[in-house]
Amino acid sequence: MKSGLGLVGVLVLFATLGPWVAGQDPNLSDFVRGVDGQGLPVGPGAAHWLGTDGLFRDELARLAHGARLSLAIALLSTVLSTVIGGVVGVVSGYLAGGRWGWVDGLLMRLVDVMLSFPYLLLVMAVGAALEQTGPGTVLLVLGLTSWLGTARLIRSKTMVLREQGYVEAARALGQRTLPLLLRHIVPGVVGPLVVVSTIGMASMILAESVLSYLQVGVQPPTATWGRMLYEGQHGMTLQPRLVLAPGVAILLSVLGFNLLGEGLRDALDPRQAR
Repeated sequence: MKSGLGLVGVLVLFATLGPWVAGQDPNLSDFVRGVDGQGLPVGPGAAHWLGTDGLFRDELARLAHGARLSLAIALLSTVLSTVIGGVVGVVSGYLAGGRWGWVDGLLMRLVDVMLSFPYLLLVMAVGAALEQTGPGTVLLVLGLTSWLGTARLIRSKTMVLREQGYVEAARALGQRTLPLLLRHIVPGVVGPLVVVSTIGMASMILAESVLSYLQVGVQPPTATWGRMLYEGQHGMTLQPRLVLAPGVAILLSVLGFNLLGEGLRDALDPRQAR
């Protein structure tokens, strides 16, 4: 957990302070200090700490602004998917098997149908259909297509909680459904939601990078890690740093959130850790 927290902390710090430290416009080409004697992008140096890309833009500035955008999209889309999945899971799990069981059946059939499509393929299809996509569109696409697994998990947890004695007692005393859910069910599913949302951050960062790499995500000249990978692959033989920098950033970010999520799972569920 400590290693995951450390990686996430470094990522947040880089996204917060990186653009200020770089001090460069990520979309501005530097044809004076960003070009070497052969007309190629310069390597790391005093003027550009990580060198420049194929269009002679500062690599560090683009990497830092890409981190800020990736984190923002991942966070907001994860919040959206967690809220939708949590609400659907709690409602479905609480109503399952009862008079309103048809609601559970309808919701779970919807989940089954959507889960039958490969997640990234579904996201790419929606992104491609929208043609011109900005950060808001990308986070909505990711948030509205990634709540399915959360709903299944929270449904199972809710079905266990509703059979507990204190829930049965509250129901027998005539407590209304909404207060009962908010007081006795929701607190019990917060832990799993925190774990799922933390691991989900890694999936969102990866999905956003894939969309940008395939040119159906945030449109240029906005700096994103996936777009940097796509643009850097053309000069990868001569200047592998153009692919290495965003690739390592994506790798460490996904690894950090996955490790943090696993650590939170072990902390919140000691039986799972054993």
